[in-house]
Amino acid sequence: MKAVTLKHVAERAGVSRSAVSRTFTEGASVSDKMRRKVEKAAQELGYRPNFLARGLSTRRTKLIGLVADNFHNPFFLQIFDLFTRGLQERELWPLLVNLSEEKDPGHSLRMLQQYSVDGVVVASSTLPPAFAHAFRQAGVPVVNTFGRHTTSPEVHIVGIDNRACGRTAAETLIERGYRHIAFMGGPNTATSTQDRLAGFLEAAAEHSGVRASHCFSDAYSFEAGRKRMTDLLKGERAEAYFCGDDVLSIGAMSALESADLQVPQDVGIIGLNDIEMAAWENINLTTIRQPIREMVNSTIELIVAMLKEPEREPETRVFRCRIVERGTLRPL
Repeated sequence: MKAVTLKHVAERAGVSRSAVSRTFTEGASVSDKMRRKVEKAAQELGYRPNFLARGLSTRRTKLIGLVADNFHNPFFLQIFDLFTRGLQERELWPLLVNLSEEKDPGHSLRMLQQYSVDGVVVASSTLPPAFAHAFRQAGVPVVNTFGRHTTSPEVHIVGIDNRACGRTAAETLIERGYRHIAFMGGPNTATSTQDRLAGFLEAAAEHSGVRASHCFSDAYSFEAGRKRMTDLLKGERAEAYFCGDDVLSIGAMSALESADLQVPQDVGIIGLNDIEMAAWENINLTTIRQPIREMVNSTIELIVAMLKEPEREPETRVFRCRIVERGTLRPL
């Protein structure tokens, strides 16, 4: 079966090809009578406009680059689901880009420019800020979701106060009576890891008789969390750990189980993110919840606004987190 083209619709409706093109171009001038005639012909023929081809003439593809670098973490499956559905509801089309192992911001910029994306969402707390800044400097609307919040941002930032999350985790552990507490973070180069650690150590230092230690994992992943906890158990272990990510926490819990240690009877664990898996009965992880849905909606709102106003001044939107009580810490 031959593909139905704009020419076929024009012949069926008895109008020019430019009239058909205007009918399916957002904001173009066309009379109601002409629109009805073209849409009726298109429906009868089963015609669907080619948005990519249209982008060649309008210079708008409606493609939004969705950039991330941790596809091993199920947290991002939830994020991608929310982003793709949210963008599609606004007739924007996500282009998913995996930047795992990528070190050169310029390379990612050139790659997305080849697809003529209208905007970019950098959904990562581990990619350096230079990646989002590269798009901004090239004139591409960009939002760094899960980026490091600042009062004078160079790009739009949607995120949480990771330092405050670190403080909350430490204070929660101390309230439960733990006196040797530890932070097990992700990569030490990630701004999220640095800020969570800083807040954790600050809060611990405010309490006499509390000892705090810390370590880092190679990635925010189950395997990295299991490996790091396995190594920690070869020496002196802490009474409770704040793992800077739920998947790290679940990996750590797996290592503790393999060592015949029980959570929370022998070791307490608190995570961060509140992924769906954290609530599973066999995991039941106490964690700090990021309001993911609200953050994704806010990001999409900013992208849509920038498509209309590319020179919009960068802003930071910071969302509050809260403790979700489950079963991996001793009760108050």
